[in-house]
Amino acid sequence: MKLKLILPFLFISNALLAQDTLFARKMVDTLTSPYFWGRGYTNEGVHKAAAFLSTRLKSYGVKPMDGKNFLQEFSYPVNTFPGKMEVAVNGVQLRPGRDFIVSPDSRGVTGTGQLIKKDSTHFIDQQSRIILSLEDKLTWSAEGQVLDYTVIQVDKKAIKDVPGTLSVAIENKLVPDFKTANICGIVKGTSKPDSIIMITAHYDHLGGMGNETYFPGANDNASGISELMGLARYYAKHPLPFSVAFICFSGEEAGLLGSKYFTQNPLIPLKNIRFLINLDLNGTGIEGITVVNATVYPKEFAMMQQISKENNYFVKVAPRGKAANSDHYFFTEQGVPAFFIYTLGGIKAYHDVFDISATLPLNKYSSLFNLIVKFNGRLAGAR
Repeated sequence: MKLKLILPFLFISNALLAQDTLFARKMVDTLTSPYFWGRGYTNEGVHKAAAFLSTRLKSYGVKPMDGKNFLQEFSYPVNTFPGKMEVAVNGVQLRPGRDFIVSPDSRGVTGTGQLIKKDSTHFIDQQSRIILSLEDKLTWSAEGQVLDYTVIQVDKKAIKDVPGTLSVAIENKLVPDFKTANICGIVKGTSKPDSIIMITAHYDHLGGMGNETYFPGANDNASGISELMGLARYYAKHPLPFSVAFICFSGEEAGLLGSKYFTQNPLIPLKNIRFLINLDLNGTGIEGITVVNATVYPKEFAMMQQISKENNYFVKVAPRGKAANSDHYFFTEQGVPAFFIYTLGGIKAYHDVFDISATLPLNKYSSLFNLIVKFNGRLAGAR
């Protein structure tokens, strides 16, 4: 770990409250820095993040969930882009991430060719098996397979004329068993340690596209990790009667793979989990929050609404039904009571290079922190 990334945390005073926004800002700044390279599949990004977060949990006094190691290792296939990422249309060089992206299941390709118009937004280089698609917004993701062609998505604003000529140099590498890990910790309860409240968030993001461009993932999901880490620091000093468990999931961007793996290989009995709160996309909140599974657990949702109203935390605590849109899902499928909370309003950056710390407001960090603390306290009978 580079010293300059550790120093900001060494100088945080113990007197700071766990919900202090300065803590969250430093955490998001660190996790979105080039050193972690988008917490993904190239430049050891996700592995560096795992080491960093494990070290932080240990420093707070959180213990490994299995009593030995914070890391629950697993693997999956993923297509990566570690090298060249060059595209020119009509002789104009385009910027990766800003002017174009390649679909995450694309094969690598090098060469020049002519584009044939298929329709108003799609153009084809048949010889090189390349599809060029004009888009209003560039949104990237992750894939575990490689197609036998290449899709290049170009921002409509990046080119002025109808695409005609194309020059590309794109490198890909399919990793059939990309090794990563969930980070699992626990603070034992003072009187009912076998009853567990669980806090989860995914720490992985999309990593890099080529060797010069990475996706910082500030809102998605350095924001949720900052909430989880603040809560971990708080509960290590203020334990509840119930145990409080923490999982930073990997593999979420590839299809909720880390949470699926944990539910299939649990380190604690799933039946012991009294309630789970999953945190994702938590960097805003000026327009309130949405609670997924609210209609599945109406009693707990009513309690959360009441706490927010009593303390003026959010202008709206909106209910949503069951959805397979984050790491709570596989727990719900196993009968574990769970909420997924995401914030509303503010920035629109998502799965793009513009999801950066500098424009992430974190304006309701403390409100969400305090809402969760009070909610967990009532669940555990500590109020």
